[in-house]
Amino acid sequence: MDSAKIILVGYMGSGKSTIGNKLGKRLDIQFIDLDNYIEFTEGKAISKIFETKGEMYFRAVERKSLEQLMKKPESLVISLGGGTPCYYDNMDYILNFQNTTSIYLSANVNTLSHRLLNEKESRPMIAHLNDLDEIKEFIGKHLFERNPFYQKAQYQINTDDKVIDELIKEIKVVLA
Repeated sequence: MDSAKIILVGYMGSGKSTIGNKLGKRLDIQFIDLDNYIEFTEGKAISKIFETKGEMYFRAVERKSLEQLMKKPESLVISLGGGTPCYYDNMDYILNFQNTTSIYLSANVNTLSHRLLNEKESRPMIAHLNDLDEIKEFIGKHLFERNPFYQKAQYQINTDDKVIDELIKEIKVVLA
């Protein structure tokens, strides 16, 4: 049997890493968070890569890393960084790959803002924002720009007000 790739896309805070990790365990296939993979291969945090080498360097490494993971012979659940689908032709690359399922984990601005408020220090893109209102405004604009890329995914599953087990069941339905 060919190896299958399950690609999770969505905005930061949509649950890609949490859901991907649990989905991998339930399906008994390896889960890889693309950002963690990049940090491991580059030997530094993404924020440091941005700081020292710039965003375009990061996006090139991100694409190369995505290609490496997609070409691995084993089945994988891969969560992409929130910006990954928006650069180069990354979404088209994924959509044209054999035996690959892409799923957009969506959530509304209110849900994302509340989820990210408590972890903003570990999120370089929003660490400078002061309160919930600023986070909502930032996410609202950003999500509007990124949504057309996320919408290219084969399936969309909304993560607002749902527990992880419920989301895993929904994902397994689209994979069946």
